[in-house]
Amino acid sequence: MTIRRDDALRALVPLVRDDDIVVAVYQANFDWIAINPRPLNYVAVGAMGQAASHGLGLALANPERRVFVFDGDGSLLMNLGALVTVAGADVTNFYHFVFANRVYEVNGDQPIPNAENVDFAGLAAAAGYAMSRSFDELDEFVGAVPRIVGLDGPQMVSLETVPGESYPRNYDYIHSAEARKTFEDALNGRE
Repeated sequence: MTIRRDDALRALVPLVRDDDIVVAVYQANFDWIAINPRPLNYVAVGAMGQAASHGLGLALANPERRVFVFDGDGSLLMNLGALVTVAGADVTNFYHFVFANRVYEVNGDQPIPNAENVDFAGLAAAAGYAMSRSFDELDEFVGAVPRIVGLDGPQMVSLETVPGESYPRNYDYIHSAEARKTFEDALNGRE
């Protein structure tokens, strides 16, 4: 069984507070900003492999805020060392969601080599995350995620996903000074 990515993201909307930071990359980013446009969405497209690193920096600099990282499986595989770095930083406000569709979707659906054997929750556990879980059923995820985001991090949630609804890939916006300024102003309380 698999979960539609947009259904998983919609389940997270009521759990993300106004002061939480969301770091999303590539297709998860396009989906998230269409589903839940908000000032504290950190636009990290163009940073394949760097979602956890960007999220860690924001979590360390903003310990009073929760940081949600919406990562792709292909993206995380490009920087697995980030798992060890995140775990070693002992950030309690870090929630890492990996949307594992087993392809590099935004770049044309190229298959990820050996993808069927990669256990992202297992990798996070081995790296030292406080807890890691995998889900392939939406109802189970929806039932568990409120408790997970209430625990101290770092937390890893790996979701077996398929694309959901097709959302626009607005590259102009995500690479714009406007997007960066909106985030910066919200982060610094200048709205």
